[in-house]
Amino acid sequence: MMKYNYRLFSKVYYFLFLLLFVIFGGTFGYMVIENWSFINSFYMTIITISTVGYGEVGELSVYGKLFTSFLIVSSFGTFAYAITSITNYVVGGEYRNYLKEYKIMKELRKMNDHVIICGFGRVGKQAAEDLLTHGIPFVVIERDQNAIDANQNEDIFFLKGDSTNDETLIAGCIDNAKAIITCLPKDADNVYVVLTAREYKSNMIIVSRASNQSAVSKLRMAGANNVIMPDSIGGSHMASLIANPDVMEFLDMIRVQGNTGCNIESIAYEELPESFHNKTIEEMEAKKITGVTIIGFRSPEGEYIVNPPFNTTVVPKSKLFVLGNTEQIKSLVDYFQLSHK
Repeated sequence: MMKYNYRLFSKVYYFLFLLLFVIFGGTFGYMVIENWSFINSFYMTIITISTVGYGEVGELSVYGKLFTSFLIVSSFGTFAYAITSITNYVVGGEYRNYLKEYKIMKELRKMNDHVIICGFGRVGKQAAEDLLTHGIPFVVIERDQNAIDANQNEDIFFLKGDSTNDETLIAGCIDNAKAIITCLPKDADNVYVVLTAREYKSNMIIVSRASNQSAVSKLRMAGANNVIMPDSIGGSHMASLIANPDVMEFLDMIRVQGNTGCNIESIAYEELPESFHNKTIEEMEAKKITGVTIIGFRSPEGEYIVNPPFNTTVVPKSKLFVLGNTEQIKSLVDYFQLSHK
C-alpha cells in the first residue's frame, strides 16, 4: 500500500514538476534572450503555453522566435501528459482506490489487539467469517486485487500487499496485533511470515497453515503456536461423519453456528471476579448463575482436565472452559463485568 501511494503521488508530483519547469524555464529564457523583466517574461510564457492567442509582449528577435517555437512544442507534450495523468487519476479509479486505502489505514491505526489474516483463499475466508461471528477485529492482507474485489465487505478491512514483505505487516499494525493467522498457499511463505511475526512480537499468538506434514515441524520451529493442515482435518472430519455421525453433528453444533448454536468459551483466572479467585468449581456455582456448564480445566502447568471434579480449585494462570448457548455465554460475560464494577 505504501508503494502504491508512492506511485500514485509520484505521477501527480512529476506532472507538477514538469509544469513548473516549463513555466520557469520559459520565464528565464525570455529574460536572458530578450532581456525582458520577470513579469513580462512570465506573462509571455503563460500566454505561449496556454495558446490563448494574445499579442506578444514585445517584438521577438530571431532567437526569441526559435525559443517560443520550442516552448510551444514542449508545452504540448507536458499538457498532454497532464491530461492523461489526471484522467487516469480521477476517472480511472486511482483516486477512489487511494481514498479507500486511506480510510483503511485510518481505521487500522485505531485497532488494538486485532488479528492479521495473511491470504484470503478458502482457509483465510473461513477464518474471517468465524472472527466476524465472534466479533473479533481483524485485517486481511491479500496480494490478489481480483480476490479483494470479489469479496468486498464493509465489515472486512483488506490491505493489498505481500504478507512476506515486512512493510506490509507493519502497515497492518503488527505491533498492536494480538494474533496472526497465516494461510498462504506456499509453506515457505508461511514459514517466512511466522519468523517475521515472531521477531516483531514475541508474545503474539501465531496460527499457520501447512500443506504437508514435513512443513509442520518447520513452522513450529519458526515460532508458530499452532499449525493446521486443512486437507488432513477435512478428510478426518468427513470420515468421522461416517463412523460417528451423531457425535460429529453434535460437535458441529457446538462450533459457532450463528445465534442458534452452542459455544465453548475459555475463561482465564484473571478474567474472573475477585470473589471467584482461588475458589473451587463447586463454590463458584457458575451453572446456577448463568446456565453454562464447566466442561474443562487447564492447570497452570498446561494440563487439561475434561469434566473437572467439583473440588478443583481455580488458581492463578489456570483456565476454565464452559459450554453454553449464545445467550448463556453473554449472561456469563455480563455477570463478570458487573462483578468487576
